[in-house]
Amino acid sequence: MATPTSSADLPKGNAEIVQKHYNSIQEKGLDHRNQSRIVYLRNFNNWIKGMLIDQYLTVVKSKRKSAQEPIRVIDLCCGKGGDIFKWNKGEVSHVIGVDIADQSIADAQKRYSDMKAKNQRLFSAEFIVADVTRTSIRTLFKDPSMKVDLVSCQFSLHYSFESLGQAEKMMENMSASLKVGGLLIGTMPNAYDIVGRLKQSKTNWFGNSVFTIKFDEMPEPLPLFGAKYNFHLHEVVDCPEYLVHWPTLVRLAEQYGFRPISHRRFQNYYEEKKKDGQPLLYQMSALEMYPPASGTKLLGPSEDYKHAKEYFREYPGHKFIGTLTMSEWEVCTLYMTFVFEKVRDWVPKPQQ
Repeated sequence: MATPTSSADLPKGNAEIVQKHYNSIQEKGLDHRNQSRIVYLRNFNNWIKGMLIDQYLTVVKSKRKSAQEPIRVIDLCCGKGGDIFKWNKGEVSHVIGVDIADQSIADAQKRYSDMKAKNQRLFSAEFIVADVTRTSIRTLFKDPSMKVDLVSCQFSLHYSFESLGQAEKMMENMSASLKVGGLLIGTMPNAYDIVGRLKQSKTNWFGNSVFTIKFDEMPEPLPLFGAKYNFHLHEVVDCPEYLVHWPTLVRLAEQYGFRPISHRRFQNYYEEKKKDGQPLLYQMSALEMYPPASGTKLLGPSEDYKHAKEYFREYPGHKFIGTLTMSEWEVCTLYMTFVFEKVRDWVPKPQQ
């Protein structure tokens, strides 16, 4: 069994850099977002999250003894509360949102309060500012004895792989309040694809017009923790991240009572879910129409649509398709989904 890690034992690391970065991102509204060069990429990633959350909330509901049994969720690294609408659609009972960035939590709280004012039947919620790689968050809950049915950790688990101690603390936080039989779901960069593309580039970086990934150091072999790279994504991300070695994550998760259920590259998950999720794809504007409708312009340069032009040469009877630019596709195919089930209680060893 894993021994709980004291935050005093952990190096300071890059937590402050990450916190300042996400605090600096302003909530600019839908109009600004819809003008972004990567709006369809962001919407597509949001569709992946929506499908994943819906899929496994359905699993959670199937395990309930009755339809009246409440569903409780921890939204770990919840950011500005972008998934509040998904929890509402999933008819959950209570959400605990946690994030390192105090401004993000303030924005999430406002988003929730605005929704609550319009919908009194909205789930109950609490929001907590905490570094989940250094702090035991359960003691900060309104009810520390509460057990939840699902933990969602979207686009953030990789920050914990700065060190073994931080990864252990994050895993502790994901396990401590989750019921046996409960689920941990999430999304994160795929280390295999990142390293593979880096080797193909034959330099210390790769990318395109919307993103870059750069390694300052490339030791051989790469460390299991602390394998840092700098990730820049147009208007959204510009901070250090860490590779997550999947077999290491599985072994670590098993120490905290988890077993792996699924992991899929985004492109594979899309292929599996696009038929059932097609209405949501269009509802969320997750794909750009090509050719563009009259009076609208393509967001990317012409050469970024070579694949779409090839499609029409192969299927000349079709008039329109929904697509991402090649640059956007290169970004989203760097990510993967993951799902774990908690199969036994985690009991911490007493510290020496």
